[in-house]
Amino acid sequence: MTIPAPPGDQNPVGQGSAAQDPWSPRPSEPAAPHWPSYPMPAPQPRNGMGITALVLGIVGVALGLVIILFWMSWLPALLAVVFGCVGLSHARKGLATNRAMALTGVILGVVGLLFAVGGGVFTVIAVKEATEHARAEADKAEASAAAEKKRKKAEEKARHLSFGAAYTFGNGLKVTVAKPRPFIPDDFVLGHAKGNKAVEVTVTVVNTGTERLSVETGLPNVNDANGASTELVIDGSGRQKVITGYVLPGKKAVGKYAFSLPPDAADKVEVEFSPDAKRWADAYWSGPN
Repeated sequence: MTIPAPPGDQNPVGQGSAAQDPWSPRPSEPAAPHWPSYPMPAPQPRNGMGITALVLGIVGVALGLVIILFWMSWLPALLAVVFGCVGLSHARKGLATNRAMALTGVILGVVGLLFAVGGGVFTVIAVKEATEHARAEADKAEASAAAEKKRKKAEEKARHLSFGAAYTFGNGLKVTVAKPRPFIPDDFVLGHAKGNKAVEVTVTVVNTGTERLSVETGLPNVNDANGASTELVIDGSGRQKVITGYVLPGKKAVGKYAFSLPPDAADKVEVEFSPDAKRWADAYWSGPN
């Protein structure tokens, strides 16, 4: 007896078994398409730091060369050193190609800093020396003013004398004023009121130089101790003599003058005299009359 085949199993023996066998090898898959390879572009070098360092270094050095601009040079010089060091770091890592430029920027930055420090030191020294010089000049001027004041004070003191003392003026005329003596005017008199007290003043001028010298102002001025002025007395006695004209070398001229003092005049009188009031300050003789 023949056993019929199960339905649906129509494939002949040996066909389709491989597809149905899970242990059979699978057919190979189609290969992926192959694309041609292209070279990747190289990264751009990061040269900005080196360029910046170089520019800032040049600016720092240029400013440092001008002494008065030293205070402006330190900042670009310092930035040049910083940026230059960053540029050198990039160059070591292969990120930059301008190592020489970055190194130059660092060097210029250091030079600029040295210029800034040197300019600062120079300025401090110059200011200190200028201040000391100004102080010395001020002290010198003050000392000179004090010496001049002292000299004038000494001259002023030297021009105040007692009756009978001599004073030599700058032109070489030595003047002596004698102590005033009582003077009695004659009946014909001008400048003397009744009740006043008249005195005679004698002025002697000696030429101590080698050339003749003129006496431009031969009249003395007489005041009492209270500052009251007196009147010049003129009478017909001929006893008054005014010094005028020239005094020859080694010679002397004597002038005699009479003055009228008010009744309440102080006992002490002062006589002022100068041979040339435009050139020489008056000398003063004082004492009791």
